[in-house]
Amino acid sequence: MVARGVIGLSRVHWRRYGAAVIGQLQRSSLSAQLNIAEGFAYGNSPTYTGFLGIAYGSAVETIELLELAAGTRIFPPEFVTDLLAHAIGARNCLLALLKHRRRFS
Repeated sequence: MVARGVIGLSRVHWRRYGAAVIGQLQRSSLSAQLNIAEGFAYGNSPTYTGFLGIAYGSAVETIELLELAAGTRIFPPEFVTDLLAHAIGARNCLLALLKHRRRFS
């Protein structure tokens, strides 16, 4: 969800001066999503937990970049609000899952 939203925002609101931020935002949001999927392929293993940790870091990075993009008006803040809420929700879910898995591993 977040990666799709970032790609959509990037298409409509791409700014040359924000190219580095937009590019990193695309990579971090996609990284979060793909690390969850890749880790899941390892089943209930410590490797899966490791991938979830990477996904969590990417989710945190995505949130920081969305806040930066809104604060510097690379993206209009009103278009970032819902996407930021989804990113925060995903980060919180990942953190809860990580805590659960680390407690029982």
